[in-house]
Amino acid sequence: MAASPGSTYDEIYTGFRWNIPTHYNMAADVCDRHAVTPDKIAMVGEAPNGRAWQLSFRDVQRRANALANVLTSLGLERGDRVMVLLPQDPWAATAHVACWKAGYVSVPTSVLFGPDALAYRLNHVNVRVVITDRASLPNLAAARATAPSVERVYLIDGAEPEAESLPDLVAKASDAFENVDTLAEEPAFLNFTSGTTGHPKGVLQAHRSMLGHLPGIELPLEFFPQPGDCMWTPADWSWLAGLMDVLMPAWYHGVPVLTFRATRFDPEQAFSMMGRHGVRTALLTPTMLRMMRQVKDPVGRYGLNLRVVASGGEAVGKELHEWAAEALQAPINEAYGQTECNLVLGNCASVMETRAGSLGKPMPGHRVAIVNDDGEPLSAGAMGNIAIRAPDPVMMLRYWDNPAATREKFRGEWLITGDLGNRDEEGYFWFHGRTDDIITSAGYRIGPTEIEDALTRHPAVLLAAVVGVPDAVRGEAIKAFVTLRDGWRGGESLSSEIRDFVRRRLAKHEVPHEIAFVDSLPTSVSGKIIRRELRDGGSSSG
Repeated sequence: MAASPGSTYDEIYTGFRWNIPTHYNMAADVCDRHAVTPDKIAMVGEAPNGRAWQLSFRDVQRRANALANVLTSLGLERGDRVMVLLPQDPWAATAHVACWKAGYVSVPTSVLFGPDALAYRLNHVNVRVVITDRASLPNLAAARATAPSVERVYLIDGAEPEAESLPDLVAKASDAFENVDTLAEEPAFLNFTSGTTGHPKGVLQAHRSMLGHLPGIELPLEFFPQPGDCMWTPADWSWLAGLMDVLMPAWYHGVPVLTFRATRFDPEQAFSMMGRHGVRTALLTPTMLRMMRQVKDPVGRYGLNLRVVASGGEAVGKELHEWAAEALQAPINEAYGQTECNLVLGNCASVMETRAGSLGKPMPGHRVAIVNDDGEPLSAGAMGNIAIRAPDPVMMLRYWDNPAATREKFRGEWLITGDLGNRDEEGYFWFHGRTDDIITSAGYRIGPTEIEDALTRHPAVLLAAVVGVPDAVRGEAIKAFVTLRDGWRGGESLSSEIRDFVRRRLAKHEVPHEIAFVDSLPTSVSGKIIRRELRDGGSSSG
């Protein structure tokens, strides 16, 4: 993207043109071209004893080349899926780069998922290889019992009878590898949706998606990169926000990334790490920012030197904008996108008026509109579907093995996000709600189906429905409405038991915060649960 800080938004947007080559491999752009400079730093972090470490792009390249050789030695075919089941760790980043080099599809997967969620993902996309660690091995082992496609499991931190040591194999492999000459339209990675209707869908993204993400990062991060930039997010790289909003855009521009994620978000620790490692650009959800607001004088106490904060997932209120300007001495720029088509709207305080709560304007190269259910654009002020026009380099190739859902996602040439909103006279977009039942809690976008499936596996539960209810800290909290089988009585003891049951099967952020036992659930004439009535308090407790 070519834009100078002195340009206006209109000049930047109208002057932008995509340049997507026919042949393109992400690994070459995010790693190889920087590795020619031996000491160019890719990652910084701290060992458990507090000692700082650095990893260069050349280090990453050598590891990724060797790992690509390990994977190809297995006889994998071009386009085969490799699951990366790891937290923020150098091996996670290396694994993605290695997959792209060899023409395989990486499947970033959260370590928060339990056996049921893992088994579904393994089976749905026929994963052949899993790269993980000891902490996630028990859940993976349980999931693998019903996932016959998995042939190999590699551990980054040891070896077990059912899992080989990845570092040992990489150490023995050649660190020379010639990248596969992939097409820009060829699959590179696959993320899963939140599963808002039915089970989570596998969203297949092409190598060109790397280039498609860039405008939506560069503008919200105030003309990223700038000299001295170092980037960080507490979000795991298993989520699209971590992988493609932070890690890979930073590496595309040769910017180092702080590698650190605590098991529980601690605002004091976050400020301390950012100060010590010179983080200048960060992606922080509104929930994180609300928690950080309780910390006094982060600049004076921790040497914080942020240049800009990007945020999204839920609205950033006026009070957070004002606090950031004073306490962080940096603007918050909100951005918007979804797994299927990411970072298409955003803000840039230096060239746009900041309107608290607005999703911003279309990022350069992206055509966004409010359309009706037939895909016809609506005028300013009208409520409708937030939609992105195809083709678009950041837009998904398709849903994995689900052509019907792929077709349903579009109205003509418009991809329908599932979000309702409007566009004002000045071109700012505003979010008003979901057309489906997605829950946004602490920055996570959570679908109810997977949680409901887990709930109904408990022997006491007959039916279950899950909704989001307002929460001052999280934005929304997960509330489950449950009808019980004969012979069971609701109460706090059973509620705790059911929450523990779900916690063992799904991600921690998917566990209901509250369970209400009810006599019945509201349903439509076709038998579908009407979650809207539950959100509005239309069900009586039992």
